[in-house]
Amino acid sequence: MKHLPKHLRPRWRYLAIELETWPDEHIGRRSFQREVWYAGQNLLGDPGSADADLTVMRFWFADGRGGAIVRVRRGETEPARAALACLDEIDGAPIGVRVRGISGTIRAAEENYLRRRGQESEERNVVFGNEERVAILRDSVGDVRLDETFAGATDLDYDLA
Repeated sequence: MKHLPKHLRPRWRYLAIELETWPDEHIGRRSFQREVWYAGQNLLGDPGSADADLTVMRFWFADGRGGAIVRVRRGETEPARAALACLDEIDGAPIGVRVRGISGTIRAAEENYLRRRGQESEERNVVFGNEERVAILRDSVGDVRLDETFAGATDLDYDLA
């Protein structure tokens, strides 16, 4: 079977996506891909979803933070961004999805938009709601452990114990 000439091959764009959820949640590539497909079908319908052809090319996730590179057909980036904005949970875990940028190659998307920084998180005791609690602090935000869940807080909402 011959390859298609270059002018007939599909052209792709790569969306660099940042993911964030509670620190104790675990999200896998397969679950993320399934939810991306469902979001595309629900928002764009079958024909629109087929046109966008949302495919997860790279995925990593640890300690409540992660990223992904999603491949989209050229000219379909805006519908794809809208479909990704519809993601609010994966396997019952609430998730924040942020499109950091769009690029023509996977490598450029990773280098320019998803510099994999080390997880600068630490576990500290904080005073939250007049009680001392354990919190996982990242940058200027923290996830304060309540009885069986977390509460998101900024550095203005808690005091270091």
